[in-house]
Amino acid sequence: MEYTKEELIEAKRQIDSTLHKLREVIKTFESKENPARYKSQITLAKRRVQAFEIANYFIIKQIEGK
Repeated sequence: MEYTKEELIEAKRQIDSTLHKLREVIKTFESKENPARYKSQITLAKRRVQAFEIANYFIIKQIEGK
């Protein structure tokens, strides 16, 4: 599937925004009084961060034409 450079840039912008929010969620859960209680939410958020970072990597490569 082909995407325009503008579509890729917008997708990257949206992913960056989501990454920022996810990282804040992780900080919030880890700073709670009993972070072990939120272990599954923290794990899920960290896995999502990793997935979005991978997507961002490939979007950047596509934008750069590599």
